[in-house]
Amino acid sequence: MTNGILLVDKPAGMTSHDVVARARRALGTRKIGHAGTLDPMATGLLVLGVGSATRLLHYLVGLDKEYVATIRLGWATATDDAEGEPLTAGAFVDPGDREILAAMGHLTGSIEQVPSSVSAIKVKGVRAYQRVRDGEAVELAARRVQVSVFDRVARRAGVGWVDLDVRVVCSSGTYIRALARDVGVALGTGGHLTSLRRTRVGEFAVGEASGIEEMAPHVLIEAADAARRALPVVAVTDTEAVDLRHGKRIAARVPEGTRTMSTAPLPSTTPARVPEGTPARAADGVLAAVSHPNDLVAIVQQRGGELAVVTGFPGVPMPTGNTDKRSGEGAAGSSREWQQDRGATADSSPAARNSP
Repeated sequence: MTNGILLVDKPAGMTSHDVVARARRALGTRKIGHAGTLDPMATGLLVLGVGSATRLLHYLVGLDKEYVATIRLGWATATDDAEGEPLTAGAFVDPGDREILAAMGHLTGSIEQVPSSVSAIKVKGVRAYQRVRDGEAVELAARRVQVSVFDRVARRAGVGWVDLDVRVVCSSGTYIRALARDVGVALGTGGHLTSLRRTRVGEFAVGEASGIEEMAPHVLIEAADAARRALPVVAVTDTEAVDLRHGKRIAARVPEGTRTMSTAPLPSTTPARVPEGTPARAADGVLAAVSHPNDLVAIVQQRGGELAVVTGFPGVPMPTGNTDKRSGEGAAGSSREWQQDRGATADSSPAARNSP
């Protein structure tokens, strides 16, 4: 089986699930999932997991994201984007640069954001967007999100409107349409999103992505290489890899790339420590265990002085003929289902509008 992470530059007009369906046909497997959707109107980076690498998606969903977008001031819409019905607006008065930048500044940092009513958030078991389609008025609770960057890149004005080209860096769970809405509310002009492009997810950039017609096995990123971009890594021996794949624990050690480069295990009486400067998920002691030459064995968690498996990955099979080293699930541990397979598949992931 083909395994790895596929970066795709989604064109406008396609749903994220359309892209997944195309990838399934192109790669000849149904086992493909994604690490966050995009609206049909949006373009840019989709991160897909293929084969056993779908198990890694759980650890990629929460990475920060970067977008470029256009906000139109002048009126609001029912969906906070250009596809929704315009809402009644009064006479438009250009608010001016100072007021615009001040409004954007108030929406930067750690903020409470009310998601768009047409989001995929469930309300009593039903998606919010479905309730809106059924004619219900939906009010969602505010959520704490982090907007690290909210910069105005350009400004254009016309009769009754002002367009703002913006760049946003934010935490997962941030709705860019809600930022557009809230800028308009703060300025008293109304506002909505007219374009959106996702340019980065964690350390994965849209410049690396393949077009819809370019999806093929040779463009996949190996699971171990993808894990290195999201998690601190610990190198394990072949013996330790076998132990992890059989559910055993191994001695903890310092992750790669930290100040202390020794691979010697920590004493069993010493609580495992997460070095400064490692990715946010390492705060919970979550690490990627990789064996030689480049085999992602498991996602592990430090428990006391040991590393325990949280999510296991099939082993690399012994080569037979022209077998790709990333394919197949015939090595030790591949015959058993790891009890905590956390990879999101396309069928189980929410189809959010403007999902982060």
